[in-house]
Amino acid sequence: MKSIEELEFNNTYTHLPGDFYSRLSTQPLKDTQLVSFNASAAGLIDLDPEQAHKKDFTHYFTGRKQLAGMDPLAMVYAGHQFGSYVPQLGDGRAILLGEVLDSEGDSWDLHLKGAGQTPYSRAGDGRAVLRSTIREYLCSEAMHGLGIPTSRALCMFGSNEEVYREQIETGAMLIRMAKSHIRFGSFEYFYYNNRHDLVGTLADHLISLHFPHLLNEENKYLKLLTEIIDLTAKLIAQWQSVGFSHGVLNTDNMSVLGLTLDYGPFGFIDRYDPNYICNHSDHHGRYAFNKQPEIGLFNLSCLAQALLPLFSEEPQHAAELAQAQLETYENTFFDHYETLYGQKLGLKIKHESDKELIASLLEIMKTNKVDFTIFFRSLSEADVDTNTARKAARDLFLDRPMFDTWMEKYKQRLALENSNDKQRQQLMLKHNPKYILRNYLLEIAIQKATKEKDYSEIDTLLKLLSRPYDDQPSMEKYAQHPPDWADQIQVSCSS
Repeated sequence: MKSIEELEFNNTYTHLPGDFYSRLSTQPLKDTQLVSFNASAAGLIDLDPEQAHKKDFTHYFTGRKQLAGMDPLAMVYAGHQFGSYVPQLGDGRAILLGEVLDSEGDSWDLHLKGAGQTPYSRAGDGRAVLRSTIREYLCSEAMHGLGIPTSRALCMFGSNEEVYREQIETGAMLIRMAKSHIRFGSFEYFYYNNRHDLVGTLADHLISLHFPHLLNEENKYLKLLTEIIDLTAKLIAQWQSVGFSHGVLNTDNMSVLGLTLDYGPFGFIDRYDPNYICNHSDHHGRYAFNKQPEIGLFNLSCLAQALLPLFSEEPQHAAELAQAQLETYENTFFDHYETLYGQKLGLKIKHESDKELIASLLEIMKTNKVDFTIFFRSLSEADVDTNTARKAARDLFLDRPMFDTWMEKYKQRLALENSNDKQRQQLMLKHNPKYILRNYLLEIAIQKATKEKDYSEIDTLLKLLSRPYDDQPSMEKYAQHPPDWADQIQVSCSS
């Protein structure tokens, strides 16, 4: 394990032309203190967790001091926001401190969120508040615990500096980590500025670092698009399988590596509702839970448009090539979606009846307003042949005969593959989490932190959600139905 000073930097993004970023310094907050440190994420860069106790740790990771090799910069990009193209966005409140090499020689971006104004702040203050920082810190780690590709969170800092949102809050900072923070909008920026040469430069950079197997391929740029389509389709299928709603699926929030990126007004579904809108700012429901798959395709089409000049010099031919790849998205998404739901139902092989079995289950869950996570966990623990043993799952339904009808179909489907009940349960318990980051759990942690400066609940949730599939007897209260007041929680783009 390494000390802070032994971290080795390799800032590949600075090898690109200056058009891609702006070098600048961070603007430290007043009276900054470490709120939480994630030893699991520290292991990714071989950082000794004991280093978090050093005074210089806070100085280095909030930008007050620089480690040798750091080269802070803000990345420029554009994006389609709520369906409309915005020509310049960029890191408006985040700075890439540098890229740290791990023991395998791979680099990890250290991205400081809440670092102050940048050339891309668009009149914003460039700050993050404690409330939103807690949300991103915990959710990125909760997603990792669920096995879903995501940015990671190394640590978060609080301060006494006032920041103005709907009300006065205190400023905070987050160190997030990813193999890359390149977004769909990074390509859009140069495409719409008619800098097609720089679209190619960025694509070459991305391929050389993250898709090196494509370097010597014919049509490598088209194959790059194909791989991003595949990663994105599988990512969104995973979101749908755990009831996760991102909230702001703009192209500037979409990772070219298929990572869950930029946690704002996200939410995990409590009572199953396919039309769930977690973002109070999303007045027309563009990013509702059930629309995420089609929005994924829309965003990929925006990326494909930006890459067109790399596919062919003849525009019509380039468009046809891109369209052929985009048409693979739906099959990839549904194939992965059905695989994941098959695992949630303990099915080992696919069958043509599975689509209807899954759809009918979700329909009766919607009708009966059944808790998504609790139901699948209860079914995982049930003996399907014994009424009393599956009572916990059955009792979640107001219309129990409706559940019984579905259960008969399920039992027949299990019989098709001679399912062993114990093996089915073991498979299901690995794919149906007991604990998820519900908004009310976040709200409790946020209230303790903001009103009492008590950060203990943050660390409790961090530990709990690192093992969401495991029974943790002392944590049973975190697996219960949300309280009635949870329905009143609203999160928006400012969250």
